[in-house]
Amino acid sequence: MADGADSAIDTVDVLAIAAHRDDVEQTCGGTLLRMAARGLRTGILDLTQGESGTRGSAAERAAEAEEAARILGVSHRQALDLPDGAIANTLENRLKIARVVRELRPRVVILPYWEARHPDHAICATLGYEACFVAGLSRVEVGSAAPHRPFKIVYASLYADVRPSFVVDITPFVEQRYAALMAYKSQYSNQAQGGGLFVPEEEIRERTFAEARHYGLLAGVRYGEPFVQREVGLVDDLTLIPVQSI
Repeated sequence: MADGADSAIDTVDVLAIAAHRDDVEQTCGGTLLRMAARGLRTGILDLTQGESGTRGSAAERAAEAEEAARILGVSHRQALDLPDGAIANTLENRLKIARVVRELRPRVVILPYWEARHPDHAICATLGYEACFVAGLSRVEVGSAAPHRPFKIVYASLYADVRPSFVVDITPFVEQRYAALMAYKSQYSNQAQGGGLFVPEEEIRERTFAEARHYGLLAGVRYGEPFVQREVGLVDDLTLIPVQSI
């Protein structure tokens, strides 16, 4: 789970790509826990180092990200060097992400939803999608790994005002999910710096569980994380579709 990409890297089944360290923990940490519990290899690619954040240094957030990755049971985590607060959809940045996609060869990539308050999040959605496309182009030379294009891209939509395409049941993992988020003490512990911008520490648990409870209720489970997919879903057997209608 190092930031370097020079040594041999094991592949993953599911890769979550996000703008900042702690974005994944907020939006799809429970899903990564569930996938890991099913025996799948998971990974996280943070695009920035967190150097522009109101709270915490890049070094502090790196250490916190390692601890959060341990709690989430991810097989690989690394951070690129895109500028925090100024991510741009450029060819250079697409190639940086494409190189990681080729190395890790995920079947599924999770991206942030494409509409967001923070510009980095919205740009990450488009940048990540285009990088996954570029990663599959055989004539584009980037790194030493063979071309690879993920089979599926889904968008974590926890903070988007949209109806999810589907919800992942994270009920057995909700406490671990919360623990991974709270590993970021520089961000979520009460402190004077950024006091008016951040949710008080004593309210974070209530808000986190309330959001998960809301999406869980939509899918007939206790706690859930929402996702959007652009494609139409395919059903093989009508009698096996989950979530009761009446």
